[in-house]
Amino acid sequence: MKRIKKGDQVIVIAGKDKGRQGTVLNVADDRVLVEAVNMAKKHTKANPMAGSEGGIVDIAMPFDISNVMLFNPMTNKGDRVGFKFLEDGRKVRYFKSNGEVVDV
Repeated sequence: MKRIKKGDQVIVIAGKDKGRQGTVLNVADDRVLVEAVNMAKKHTKANPMAGSEGGIVDIAMPFDISNVMLFNPMTNKGDRVGFKFLEDGRKVRYFKSNGEVVDV
């Protein structure tokens, strides 16, 4: 089980986009892709067969998973994540600051 999953709300804690929030689009190995964060300009060539125009396009680039923290809506801050087992034997993630379970 990973600490950060697809669909989580995260806050960036390091880099040029420090303090920005977004939704995780993809997690691969130790890289995370966050919506509208770490944007880069990509120069694309027109392709009439695919119907795409040429020009400069903004795309989100992945960055290291250590640069994000899970966003805690109770405290409105980034929070560390731990793991624990519930009474029925399920393993769940919880916020370290207040002990609240992340996924039910």
